[in-house]
Amino acid sequence: MPRDLTSEDRAFLSNYDFARFPRPSVAVDVVWMTADAGALWVAVTRRAEPPFRGLSSLPGAFVRPDEPLEDAVSRALRKVGDTVPRHLEQLYTFGAPGRDPRGRVVSVTWFALVPPQEMPSGGERIRLDAEGLPVEALAFDHAEICALAVRRLRGKLGWTDVAFALLPDAFTLRQLQGVHETILGRKVNKDSFRRTVLATGLVSPTGEREAGVGHRPAERYRFTPAGS
Repeated sequence: MPRDLTSEDRAFLSNYDFARFPRPSVAVDVVWMTADAGALWVAVTRRAEPPFRGLSSLPGAFVRPDEPLEDAVSRALRKVGDTVPRHLEQLYTFGAPGRDPRGRVVSVTWFALVPPQEMPSGGERIRLDAEGLPVEALAFDHAEICALAVRRLRGKLGWTDVAFALLPDAFTLRQLQGVHETILGRKVNKDSFRRTVLATGLVSPTGEREAGVGHRPAERYRFTPAGS
């Protein structure tokens, strides 16, 4: 909670000219990401007006004077669907002059993770390359935002919840390994990976196996958060 104002503060603010300093606009932009078919993908919307009419951009929104950042993020997410992200966190603040030709706009960016089947259907999705850059041009500096989100994702991978946020509730160790390889952009040793996964205690067997596959059905697991 903000600190209470003193009588001196209230007297000062009663005559304070808030127009004495130029005010930039504040926006939020969201990198809504999934892993599918060996690649990372982001949700985008096609711009219907200038600037950059016809180009895709990340879902975003300008922050209203009376709303928290989180509410603006919720509005931005609803532009592409009603899906609730499995993982959502603040990424970085982009504020370089000239990043938006409409004026000085500071963007507080976030990244959201969902499994492929929960990717919002209200927009389009674009594949990211090995450097985290979109394979087609995006408006503003949104390609740079995507690349930073991928670097953050790789840095957080370890044994946190981020990889599990890209998987269905029940998954095989092969699927989990595939998500790790997609995020890292390289193969990992199967036996070493499985030993490490099982030793973390972050997965537990569901007692079920795959169905309808042309090979020996693999056991299904679920994410078990630490301490649960």
